[in-house]
Amino acid sequence: MTAVRPETTARSASDTSFSFPTGFVWGAATAAYQVEGAAAEDGRTPSIWDTFSHTPGKVRNGDTGDIAADHFHLYRDDVALMKDLGLKAYRFSVSWSRVQPTGRGPAVERGLDFYRRLTDELLEAGITPVATLYHWDLPQELEDAGGWPQRDTADRFADYADIMGRALGDRVGVWTTLNEPWCSAFLGYGSGVHAPGRTDPAATLRAAHHLNLAHGRAVGVLRSVLPATAQTSITLNLHQVRPLTDKPEDVEAARRIDAVGNRIFTGPILDGAYPQDLIADTAHLVDWGQLVKDGDLAEISRPIDVLGVNYYAPTVVSHPTEGAGTTKNDGHGASDHSPWTGSDHVAFHLANDDLTAMNWAIDANGLHTLLTDLAKSHPGLPLMVTENGAAFDDYISPEGQVNDPQRIAYLHSHLEAVRRAVADGADVRGYFLWSLLDNFEWSYGYSKRFGAVYVDYSTQRRIPKASAHWYADVIRGNALPASGAQGRA
Repeated sequence: MTAVRPETTARSASDTSFSFPTGFVWGAATAAYQVEGAAAEDGRTPSIWDTFSHTPGKVRNGDTGDIAADHFHLYRDDVALMKDLGLKAYRFSVSWSRVQPTGRGPAVERGLDFYRRLTDELLEAGITPVATLYHWDLPQELEDAGGWPQRDTADRFADYADIMGRALGDRVGVWTTLNEPWCSAFLGYGSGVHAPGRTDPAATLRAAHHLNLAHGRAVGVLRSVLPATAQTSITLNLHQVRPLTDKPEDVEAARRIDAVGNRIFTGPILDGAYPQDLIADTAHLVDWGQLVKDGDLAEISRPIDVLGVNYYAPTVVSHPTEGAGTTKNDGHGASDHSPWTGSDHVAFHLANDDLTAMNWAIDANGLHTLLTDLAKSHPGLPLMVTENGAAFDDYISPEGQVNDPQRIAYLHSHLEAVRRAVADGADVRGYFLWSLLDNFEWSYGYSKRFGAVYVDYSTQRRIPKASAHWYADVIRGNALPASGAQGRA
Protein backbone atom coordinates (compact mmCIF):
# COMPACT_ATOMS: atom_id res chain seq x y z
CA MET A 1 0.00 0.00 0.00
CA THR A 2 1.79 3.10 -1.18
CA ALA A 3 1.04 6.47 0.32
CA VAL A 4 0.05 8.01 -2.97
CA ARG A 5 -1.43 11.41 -2.40
CA PRO A 6 -5.10 11.21 -3.38
CA GLU A 7 -6.19 13.43 -6.22
CA THR A 8 -8.43 16.28 -5.16
CA THR A 9 -11.45 17.62 -6.95
CA ALA A 10 -13.11 20.95 -7.39
CA ARG A 11 -16.57 19.47 -7.02
CA SER A 12 -18.77 20.44 -4.13
CA ALA A 13 -18.47 18.19 -1.06
CA SER A 14 -22.25 17.80 -1.21
CA ASP A 15 -22.16 16.32 -4.72
CA THR A 16 -23.47 12.75 -4.28
CA SER A 17 -21.66 11.59 -7.44
CA PHE A 18 -18.27 12.46 -5.92
CA SER A 19 -15.90 9.49 -5.88
CA PHE A 20 -13.08 8.92 -3.44
CA PRO A 21 -9.57 9.81 -4.60
CA THR A 22 -7.73 7.56 -7.00
CA GLY A 23 -5.61 5.14 -4.99
CA PHE A 24 -7.77 5.45 -1.86
CA VAL A 25 -7.16 2.35 0.28
CA TRP A 26 -10.19 0.38 1.43
CA GLY A 27 -9.64 -2.06 4.25
CA ALA A 28 -10.83 -3.66 7.46
CA ALA A 29 -9.09 -4.21 10.77
CA THR A 30 -8.85 -6.70 13.62
CA ALA A 31 -6.65 -7.22 16.70
CA ALA A 32 -4.82 -10.38 17.69
CA TYR A 33 -6.35 -11.05 21.11
CA GLN A 34 -9.82 -10.23 19.85
CA VAL A 35 -9.87 -12.70 16.95
CA GLU A 36 -7.03 -15.21 16.98
CA GLY A 37 -7.80 -17.62 19.81
CA ALA A 38 -5.27 -20.49 20.03
CA ALA A 39 -4.17 -18.91 23.30
CA ALA A 40 -1.73 -21.67 24.26
CA GLU A 41 -0.67 -23.05 20.85
CA ASP A 42 2.76 -23.02 19.22
CA GLY A 43 4.51 -21.67 22.29
CA ARG A 44 2.27 -18.69 22.98
CA THR A 45 2.26 -17.65 26.65
CA PRO A 46 -0.18 -15.40 28.53
CA SER A 47 -0.46 -11.72 27.79
CA ILE A 48 -1.94 -9.23 30.23
CA TRP A 49 -5.30 -9.72 28.51
CA ASP A 50 -5.20 -13.47 29.12
CA THR A 51 -4.58 -12.79 32.80
CA PHE A 52 -7.15 -10.00 33.01
CA SER A 53 -9.92 -11.90 31.22
CA HIS A 54 -9.37 -14.96 33.42
CA THR A 55 -9.71 -12.84 36.57
CA PRO A 56 -13.28 -13.14 37.89
CA GLY A 57 -15.34 -9.98 37.52
CA LYS A 58 -13.09 -8.23 35.00
CA VAL A 59 -14.90 -9.20 31.78
CA ARG A 60 -18.63 -9.47 31.19
CA ASN A 61 -19.97 -13.04 31.52
CA GLY A 62 -16.48 -14.29 32.34
CA ASP A 63 -15.61 -14.27 28.62
CA THR A 64 -12.01 -14.73 27.49
CA GLY A 65 -10.11 -14.62 24.22
CA ASP A 66 -9.02 -18.25 24.48
CA ILE A 67 -10.94 -19.15 21.29
CA ALA A 68 -12.37 -15.80 20.13
CA ALA A 69 -13.17 -15.97 16.39
CA ASP A 70 -10.54 -18.72 15.93
CA HIS A 71 -8.81 -16.66 13.23
CA PHE A 72 -5.60 -18.57 13.99
CA HIS A 73 -7.11 -21.71 12.47
CA LEU A 74 -9.59 -20.10 10.07
CA TYR A 75 -7.40 -17.37 8.57
CA ARG A 76 -7.54 -18.91 5.09
CA ASP A 77 -11.33 -18.82 5.13
CA ASP A 78 -11.23 -15.27 6.46
CA VAL A 79 -8.83 -14.11 3.75
CA ALA A 80 -11.09 -15.69 1.13
CA LEU A 81 -13.96 -13.74 2.66
CA MET A 82 -11.92 -10.53 2.47
CA LYS A 83 -11.23 -11.20 -1.20
CA ASP A 84 -14.91 -11.79 -1.89
CA LEU A 85 -15.70 -8.43 -0.29
CA GLY A 86 -13.07 -6.70 -2.40
CA LEU A 87 -10.89 -5.49 0.47
CA LYS A 88 -7.67 -3.88 -0.70
CA ALA A 89 -5.89 -4.06 2.66
CA TYR A 90 -6.14 -5.93 5.97
CA ARG A 91 -4.90 -4.36 9.17
CA PHE A 92 -4.03 -7.01 11.75
CA SER A 93 -1.99 -6.96 14.93
CA VAL A 94 0.73 -9.34 16.05
CA SER A 95 0.47 -11.14 19.38
CA TRP A 96 3.76 -10.22 21.08
CA SER A 97 3.58 -13.26 23.37
CA ARG A 98 3.02 -15.54 20.39
CA VAL A 99 6.33 -14.62 18.78
CA GLN A 100 8.40 -13.66 21.85
CA PRO A 101 6.64 -15.36 24.78
CA THR A 102 8.53 -13.75 27.67
CA GLY A 103 8.97 -10.40 25.94
CA ARG A 104 12.71 -11.07 25.92
CA GLY A 105 15.18 -13.12 23.96
CA PRO A 106 14.81 -14.92 20.63
CA ALA A 107 11.57 -15.41 18.76
CA VAL A 108 9.59 -18.61 18.63
CA GLU A 109 9.63 -19.53 14.95
CA ARG A 110 6.30 -21.37 15.21
CA GLY A 111 4.70 -18.12 16.30
CA LEU A 112 6.31 -16.17 13.49
CA ASP A 113 5.22 -18.82 11.03
CA PHE A 114 1.57 -18.02 11.64
CA TYR A 115 2.09 -14.42 10.55
CA ARG A 116 4.18 -15.55 7.59
CA ARG A 117 1.33 -17.82 6.48
CA LEU A 118 -1.22 -15.08 7.02
CA THR A 119 0.70 -12.47 5.02
CA ASP A 120 1.42 -14.93 2.22
CA GLU A 121 -2.28 -15.76 2.01
CA LEU A 122 -3.15 -12.05 1.89
CA LEU A 123 -0.60 -11.31 -0.81
CA GLU A 124 -1.80 -14.23 -2.91
CA ALA A 125 -5.34 -12.82 -2.64
CA GLY A 126 -4.14 -9.38 -3.76
CA ILE A 127 -4.70 -7.84 -0.31
CA THR A 128 -2.09 -5.57 1.24
CA PRO A 129 -1.04 -6.67 4.76
CA VAL A 130 -0.81 -3.83 7.28
CA ALA A 131 0.85 -4.96 10.51
CA THR A 132 0.35 -3.43 13.95
CA LEU A 133 3.02 -4.44 16.44
CA TYR A 134 1.03 -3.74 19.59
CA HIS A 135 -2.70 -3.78 20.23
CA TRP A 136 -2.72 -3.89 24.05
CA ASP A 137 -1.49 -7.48 24.67
CA LEU A 138 1.75 -7.03 26.64
CA PRO A 139 3.45 -10.33 27.58
CA GLN A 140 2.52 -11.03 31.20
CA GLU A 141 6.16 -11.48 32.23
CA LEU A 142 6.88 -7.88 31.23
CA GLU A 143 3.92 -6.68 33.29
CA ASP A 144 5.22 -8.71 36.22
CA ALA A 145 8.47 -6.76 35.84
CA GLY A 146 6.57 -3.47 36.04
CA GLY A 147 4.90 -3.12 32.65
CA TRP A 148 4.68 0.11 30.69
CA PRO A 149 5.36 2.34 33.72
CA GLN A 150 8.91 0.91 33.60
CA ARG A 151 11.34 2.39 31.09
CA ASP A 152 12.81 -1.02 30.31
CA THR A 153 9.58 -2.02 28.57
CA ALA A 154 10.35 0.47 25.79
CA ASP A 155 13.69 -1.27 25.26
CA ARG A 156 11.96 -4.65 25.11
CA PHE A 157 9.51 -3.29 22.54
CA ALA A 158 12.35 -2.09 20.33
CA ASP A 159 13.85 -5.60 20.40
CA TYR A 160 10.45 -7.05 19.48
CA ALA A 161 10.11 -4.56 16.60
CA ASP A 162 13.51 -5.71 15.32
CA ILE A 163 12.34 -9.35 15.37
CA MET A 164 9.15 -8.57 13.47
CA GLY A 165 10.79 -6.27 10.95
CA ARG A 166 13.38 -8.88 10.06
CA ALA A 167 10.81 -11.69 9.93
CA LEU A 168 8.14 -9.97 7.81
CA GLY A 169 9.92 -7.05 6.18
CA ASP A 170 10.02 -8.92 2.88
CA ARG A 171 6.23 -9.32 2.97
CA VAL A 172 4.82 -6.32 4.85
CA GLY A 173 5.45 -2.78 3.67
CA VAL A 174 3.22 -0.87 6.10
CA TRP A 175 3.95 -0.98 9.85
CA THR A 176 2.10 0.55 12.79
CA THR A 177 3.98 0.62 16.08
CA LEU A 178 1.15 1.08 18.60
CA ASN A 179 -2.62 1.05 18.46
CA GLU A 180 -4.29 3.58 20.77
CA PRO A 181 -1.56 4.01 23.40
CA TRP A 182 -4.00 6.23 25.30
CA CYS A 183 -6.07 3.14 26.10
CA SER A 184 -3.00 1.13 27.10
CA ALA A 185 -1.90 3.82 29.54
CA PHE A 186 -5.07 5.42 30.83
CA LEU A 187 -7.51 2.52 30.80
CA GLY A 188 -4.90 -0.06 31.76
CA TYR A 189 -3.16 1.84 34.54
CA GLY A 190 -5.62 4.64 35.40
CA SER A 191 -9.24 3.48 35.48
CA GLY A 192 -8.33 -0.21 35.45
CA VAL A 193 -11.11 -1.22 33.05
CA HIS A 194 -8.52 -2.67 30.68
CA ALA A 195 -5.60 -4.98 31.34
CA PRO A 196 -3.57 -5.01 33.48
CA GLY A 197 -6.29 -3.40 35.60
CA ARG A 198 -4.15 -1.09 37.71
CA THR A 199 -5.39 2.22 39.16
CA ASP A 200 -2.33 4.37 39.74
CA PRO A 201 -2.42 7.91 38.29
CA ALA A 202 1.35 8.39 38.42
CA ALA A 203 1.92 5.03 36.73
CA THR A 204 -0.51 6.11 34.01
CA LEU A 205 1.65 9.08 33.03
CA ARG A 206 4.87 7.07 33.21
CA ALA A 207 3.23 4.45 30.96
CA ALA A 208 2.20 7.12 28.46
CA HIS A 209 5.75 8.43 28.20
CA HIS A 210 7.26 4.98 27.84
CA LEU A 211 4.72 4.05 25.17
CA ASN A 212 5.76 7.19 23.29
CA LEU A 213 9.40 6.22 23.72
CA ALA A 214 8.67 2.66 22.59
CA HIS A 215 7.05 4.04 19.45
CA GLY A 216 10.03 6.24 18.64
CA ARG A 217 12.55 3.50 19.22
CA ALA A 218 10.53 1.04 17.16
CA VAL A 219 10.40 3.52 14.26
CA GLY A 220 14.18 3.79 14.42
CA VAL A 221 14.62 0.02 14.46
CA LEU A 222 12.13 -0.57 11.65
CA ARG A 223 13.81 2.00 9.44
CA SER A 224 17.12 0.22 9.98
CA VAL A 225 15.87 -3.23 8.95
CA LEU A 226 13.07 -2.58 6.45
CA PRO A 227 13.37 -1.66 2.79
CA ALA A 228 13.48 2.06 2.06
CA THR A 229 10.00 1.85 0.56
CA ALA A 230 8.41 0.61 3.81
CA GLN A 231 6.13 2.96 5.73
CA THR A 232 5.90 3.51 9.48
CA SER A 233 2.98 4.88 11.44
CA ILE A 234 1.23 5.02 14.78
CA THR A 235 -2.52 4.84 15.37
CA LEU A 236 -4.08 7.23 17.90
CA ASN A 237 -7.64 7.33 19.18
CA LEU A 238 -7.75 11.10 19.18
CA HIS A 239 -10.66 12.52 21.14
CA GLN A 240 -12.72 15.07 19.24
CA VAL A 241 -13.22 17.24 22.32
CA ARG A 242 -16.02 19.80 22.59
CA PRO A 243 -17.02 22.04 25.48
CA LEU A 244 -20.66 21.64 26.45
CA THR A 245 -21.12 25.41 26.31
CA ASP A 246 -18.93 28.39 25.48
CA LYS A 247 -18.63 29.27 29.17
CA PRO A 248 -14.97 29.78 30.17
CA GLU A 249 -15.10 26.95 32.70
CA ASP A 250 -16.36 24.50 30.05
CA VAL A 251 -13.74 25.67 27.55
CA GLU A 252 -11.14 25.09 30.26
CA ALA A 253 -12.48 21.57 30.82
CA ALA A 254 -12.11 20.87 27.10
CA ARG A 255 -8.53 22.18 27.16
CA ARG A 256 -7.63 19.83 30.01
CA ILE A 257 -9.12 16.77 28.31
CA ASP A 258 -7.49 17.66 25.00
CA ALA A 259 -4.15 17.82 26.81
CA VAL A 260 -4.40 14.47 28.60
CA GLY A 261 -6.42 12.73 25.88
CA ASN A 262 -4.66 13.94 22.71
CA ARG A 263 -1.67 16.21 23.06
CA ILE A 264 0.15 13.92 25.49
CA PHE A 265 0.81 11.88 22.31
CA THR A 266 0.60 14.32 19.41
CA GLY A 267 2.84 16.81 21.24
CA PRO A 268 5.96 14.65 21.53
CA ILE A 269 5.32 12.51 18.43
CA LEU A 270 4.45 15.25 15.95
CA ASP A 271 5.89 18.40 17.54
CA GLY A 272 8.80 17.09 19.62
CA ALA A 273 7.63 18.33 23.03
CA TYR A 274 5.10 17.68 25.75
CA PRO A 275 2.61 20.55 26.08
CA GLN A 276 3.38 22.91 28.93
CA ASP A 277 -0.26 22.98 30.07
CA LEU A 278 -0.28 19.18 30.35
CA ILE A 279 2.88 19.31 32.44
CA ALA A 280 1.29 21.95 34.69
CA ASP A 281 -1.94 19.95 35.03
CA THR A 282 -0.07 16.82 36.13
CA ALA A 283 3.00 18.18 37.92
CA HIS A 284 1.57 17.04 41.27
CA LEU A 285 1.65 13.44 40.02
CA VAL A 286 4.99 13.07 38.22
CA ASP A 287 8.23 14.99 37.85
CA TRP A 288 8.37 15.39 34.08
CA GLY A 289 11.95 16.61 34.29
CA GLN A 290 12.97 13.27 35.78
CA LEU A 291 10.65 11.17 33.64
CA VAL A 292 11.78 12.53 30.27
CA LYS A 293 15.48 11.79 29.76
CA ASP A 294 17.88 13.56 27.45
CA GLY A 295 17.33 12.34 23.90
CA ASP A 296 13.84 10.93 24.55
CA LEU A 297 11.99 13.58 22.59
CA ALA A 298 14.34 13.27 19.61
CA GLU A 299 13.59 9.55 19.50
CA ILE A 300 9.85 9.95 20.00
CA SER A 301 9.54 12.57 17.26
CA ARG A 302 11.19 10.53 14.52
CA PRO A 303 9.20 11.26 11.35
CA ILE A 304 6.40 8.88 10.44
CA ASP A 305 4.95 8.31 6.99
CA VAL A 306 1.29 8.36 7.99
CA LEU A 307 -0.80 8.98 11.11
CA GLY A 308 -3.54 6.47 11.84
CA VAL A 309 -6.72 7.99 13.26
CA ASN A 310 -9.37 5.97 15.11
CA TYR A 311 -12.76 7.61 15.65
CA TYR A 312 -16.06 6.40 17.05
CA ALA A 313 -17.78 9.29 18.87
CA PRO A 314 -17.12 12.86 20.05
CA THR A 315 -16.12 13.76 23.60
CA VAL A 316 -18.31 16.45 25.15
CA VAL A 317 -17.14 17.89 28.47
CA SER A 318 -17.93 20.56 31.01
CA HIS A 319 -16.91 21.85 34.37
CA PRO A 320 -18.86 19.67 36.82
CA THR A 321 -22.28 20.82 37.92
CA GLU A 322 -24.18 19.68 40.95
CA GLY A 323 -25.25 16.06 40.54
CA ALA A 324 -23.16 15.45 37.40
CA GLY A 325 -21.26 12.18 37.26
CA THR A 326 -17.77 13.14 36.14
CA THR A 327 -16.96 10.07 34.05
CA LYS A 328 -20.51 8.79 33.57
CA ASN A 329 -20.55 9.39 29.83
CA ASP A 330 -16.89 9.27 28.87
CA GLY A 331 -17.53 6.06 26.91
CA HIS A 332 -14.68 4.07 28.41
CA GLY A 333 -16.39 1.78 30.91
CA ALA A 334 -17.48 2.03 34.51
CA SER A 335 -14.86 2.41 37.22
CA ASP A 336 -14.45 4.12 40.56
CA HIS A 337 -11.20 5.50 39.18
CA SER A 338 -10.98 8.08 36.41
CA PRO A 339 -8.74 7.55 33.37
CA TRP A 340 -8.44 11.32 33.00
CA THR A 341 -5.32 11.66 35.11
CA GLY A 342 -4.94 15.13 36.59
CA SER A 343 -8.37 16.19 35.30
CA ASP A 344 -10.67 13.69 36.99
CA HIS A 345 -13.05 16.44 38.07
CA VAL A 346 -14.23 17.10 34.49
CA ALA A 347 -17.79 16.03 33.62
CA PHE A 348 -18.65 14.11 30.44
CA HIS A 349 -21.85 14.26 28.41
CA LEU A 350 -23.40 12.48 25.44
CA ALA A 351 -23.36 14.54 22.25
CA ASN A 352 -26.89 13.37 21.41
CA ASP A 353 -29.29 10.51 22.11
CA ASP A 354 -28.67 8.63 18.84
CA LEU A 355 -26.61 5.82 20.33
CA THR A 356 -24.88 2.60 19.32
CA ALA A 357 -25.06 -0.56 21.43
CA MET A 358 -21.98 0.78 23.25
CA ASN A 359 -24.00 3.86 24.28
CA TRP A 360 -21.72 5.98 22.13
CA ALA A 361 -23.29 8.95 20.39
CA ILE A 362 -23.42 8.76 16.59
CA ASP A 363 -21.94 11.99 15.23
CA ALA A 364 -20.11 11.81 11.90
CA ASN A 365 -19.32 15.52 11.96
CA GLY A 366 -16.82 14.76 14.69
CA LEU A 367 -14.75 12.69 12.27
CA HIS A 368 -14.78 15.47 9.68
CA THR A 369 -13.70 18.00 12.28
CA LEU A 370 -10.97 15.73 13.63
CA LEU A 371 -9.47 15.14 10.20
CA THR A 372 -9.64 18.75 9.05
CA ASP A 373 -8.23 20.04 12.36
CA LEU A 374 -5.28 17.65 11.98
CA ALA A 375 -4.77 18.87 8.42
CA LYS A 376 -4.66 22.45 9.65
CA SER A 377 -2.41 21.83 12.66
CA HIS A 378 -0.01 19.52 10.79
CA PRO A 379 -0.19 20.41 7.10
CA GLY A 380 1.25 17.82 4.79
CA LEU A 381 0.82 14.96 7.25
CA PRO A 382 -0.76 11.96 5.51
CA LEU A 383 -3.72 10.54 7.45
CA MET A 384 -5.42 7.17 7.44
CA VAL A 385 -8.70 6.33 9.18
CA THR A 386 -7.52 3.09 10.77
CA GLU A 387 -10.66 2.31 12.79
CA ASN A 388 -14.26 3.42 12.46
CA GLY A 389 -17.43 1.44 13.01
CA ALA A 390 -20.25 0.70 15.41
CA ALA A 391 -21.73 -2.07 17.52
CA PHE A 392 -25.41 -2.88 17.22
CA ASP A 393 -27.60 -5.73 18.44
CA ASP A 394 -27.23 -7.95 15.39
CA TYR A 395 -29.01 -11.27 14.98
CA ILE A 396 -29.59 -13.93 12.33
CA SER A 397 -33.00 -13.67 10.68
CA PRO A 398 -35.18 -16.74 10.00
CA GLU A 399 -33.90 -16.52 6.42
CA GLY A 400 -30.32 -16.88 7.66
CA GLN A 401 -29.35 -13.28 6.97
CA VAL A 402 -28.01 -10.53 9.21
CA ASN A 403 -29.62 -7.22 8.31
CA ASP A 404 -28.01 -4.22 9.96
CA PRO A 405 -29.41 -1.01 8.46
CA GLN A 406 -28.21 1.02 11.45
CA ARG A 407 -24.60 0.09 10.72
CA ILE A 408 -25.04 0.92 7.04
CA ALA A 409 -26.39 4.34 7.97
CA TYR A 410 -23.49 4.83 10.41
CA LEU A 411 -20.89 3.89 7.81
CA HIS A 412 -22.52 6.00 5.11
CA SER A 413 -22.50 9.12 7.27
CA HIS A 414 -18.93 8.61 8.44
CA LEU A 415 -17.59 7.88 4.97
CA GLU A 416 -19.38 10.99 3.80
CA ALA A 417 -17.51 12.85 6.55
CA VAL A 418 -14.20 11.44 5.27
CA ARG A 419 -15.14 12.44 1.75
CA ARG A 420 -15.91 15.99 2.87
CA ALA A 421 -12.62 16.15 4.77
CA VAL A 422 -10.71 15.20 1.62
CA ALA A 423 -12.61 17.84 -0.35
CA ASP A 424 -11.70 20.34 2.37
CA GLY A 425 -7.99 19.60 1.99
CA ALA A 426 -7.23 16.78 4.44
CA ASP A 427 -4.74 14.28 3.01
CA VAL A 428 -6.72 11.16 3.94
CA ARG A 429 -5.39 8.14 2.09
CA GLY A 430 -7.61 5.30 3.23
CA TYR A 431 -10.26 3.88 5.51
CA PHE A 432 -10.25 0.69 7.59
CA LEU A 433 -13.59 -0.54 8.84
CA TRP A 434 -13.72 -1.77 12.42
CA SER A 435 -14.13 -4.60 12.39
CA LEU A 436 -13.92 -7.33 9.81
CA LEU A 437 -15.36 -9.88 12.27
CA ASP A 438 -17.46 -9.89 15.39
CA ASN A 439 -14.96 -10.54 18.15
CA PHE A 440 -13.95 -10.38 21.81
CA GLU A 441 -14.78 -6.78 22.70
CA TRP A 442 -12.37 -6.42 25.63
CA SER A 443 -14.13 -5.92 28.98
CA TYR A 444 -17.51 -6.34 27.23
CA GLY A 445 -16.60 -9.89 26.17
CA TYR A 446 -18.78 -11.21 23.37
CA SER A 447 -21.78 -9.05 24.23
CA LYS A 448 -21.00 -6.39 21.60
CA ARG A 449 -20.79 -6.99 17.85
CA PHE A 450 -18.75 -4.58 15.73
CA GLY A 451 -18.14 -6.86 12.75
CA ALA A 452 -19.21 -6.48 9.16
CA VAL A 453 -19.21 -10.27 9.31
CA TYR A 454 -21.35 -12.06 11.89
CA VAL A 455 -19.61 -14.81 13.87
CA ASP A 456 -21.67 -17.61 15.39
CA TYR A 457 -19.30 -18.38 18.25
CA SER A 458 -20.80 -21.83 18.88
CA THR A 459 -19.91 -23.02 15.37
CA GLN A 460 -17.48 -20.30 14.13
CA ARG A 461 -19.72 -19.88 11.10
CA ARG A 462 -19.21 -16.57 9.30
CA ILE A 463 -22.18 -14.69 7.81
CA PRO A 464 -21.48 -11.42 5.97
CA LYS A 465 -23.98 -8.85 7.20
CA ALA A 466 -25.86 -6.53 4.88
CA SER A 467 -23.30 -3.87 5.79
CA ALA A 468 -20.50 -6.09 4.45
CA HIS A 469 -22.22 -6.27 1.06
CA TRP A 470 -22.86 -2.52 1.17
CA TYR A 471 -19.20 -1.86 1.95
CA ALA A 472 -18.16 -4.16 -0.90
CA ASP A 473 -20.24 -2.03 -3.27
CA VAL A 474 -18.55 1.13 -1.99
CA ILE A 475 -15.13 -0.43 -2.55
CA ARG A 476 -16.07 -1.64 -6.02
CA GLY A 477 -17.17 1.81 -7.11
CA ASN A 478 -14.67 3.78 -5.00
CA ALA A 479 -17.66 5.98 -4.21
CA LEU A 480 -20.61 6.32 -1.89
CA PRO A 481 -24.13 5.62 -3.13
CA ALA A 482 -26.51 8.54 -3.18
CA SER A 483 -28.09 7.34 0.06
CA GLY A 484 -27.51 4.83 2.83
CA ALA A 485 -29.63 2.18 1.16
CA GLN A 486 -28.78 -1.42 1.96
CA GLY A 487 -26.50 -3.42 -0.27
CA ARG A 488 -27.10 -6.97 -1.41
CA ALA A 489 -28.40 -9.27 1.33
